[in-house]
Amino acid sequence: MTYCVGLKLDRGLVMAADTRTNAGLDNIATFKKLHVWEKPGERVLCLMSAGNLAVTQSVVSLLSERLEATDNSSPSLYSVDTMFQAARLVGSAVRDVRAIDGDALAANSESFAVTLLLGGQIKGEEPRLFQIYSAGNFIEASKDTPFLQIGEHKYGKPILDRVTQSDMRLGEAAKLVLLSFNSTLRSNLSVGLPIDMLLYNSDSFSAERQARIGEDDPYFADLSRSWSEKLRDAVTEIPDFEI
Repeated sequence: MTYCVGLKLDRGLVMAADTRTNAGLDNIATFKKLHVWEKPGERVLCLMSAGNLAVTQSVVSLLSERLEATDNSSPSLYSVDTMFQAARLVGSAVRDVRAIDGDALAANSESFAVTLLLGGQIKGEEPRLFQIYSAGNFIEASKDTPFLQIGEHKYGKPILDRVTQSDMRLGEAAKLVLLSFNSTLRSNLSVGLPIDMLLYNSDSFSAERQARIGEDDPYFADLSRSWSEKLRDAVTEIPDFEI
């Protein structure tokens, strides 16, 4: 399984994904699930994936191949004019992969499972964030719902629900996202380090703020330790229940 989360904020976007895949307790591997396409000064798009690894890799490969097409007969992530059109393009790629592989997966009792988060900015509009489903349809993050999650989201959702605000600084939001991951890692073995993260500043049209957070990352280790200590202190400080 996996865990991915995207935040759409006034100052930009924070996108993060784990890298663990597993097909049983004895078949665990690491695969990148955060993919970035960039035209400096014009657009940055980030796609994160959860579900059947073969399906998600096919979708990403199909989108990348269309970028390299020389006849310009089909739209690509580099040619669409808006993020809405980009989301429709990703949804179309999902349906194309389903048309090729869907019947074979069903014949082997495997589900066509894919969910994607697409975030980014194309010059002329503000940053946008979409969640794309197996059917190729999608929803968009809004002021009322500034974050979207896919995969094993239930453990990391409570803190996002309580703390996320649209006017947060990107570094503050990244800290919140890592706390969300920390809760998930503690409670679900199907999610694992390293974590790939992108912080995107509005109107920068640059994907330079990327990081991979692994087992030896000192900030994440300190974050985990401090969070545990402060939670224990909070439980101690709250008055006991009495009957």
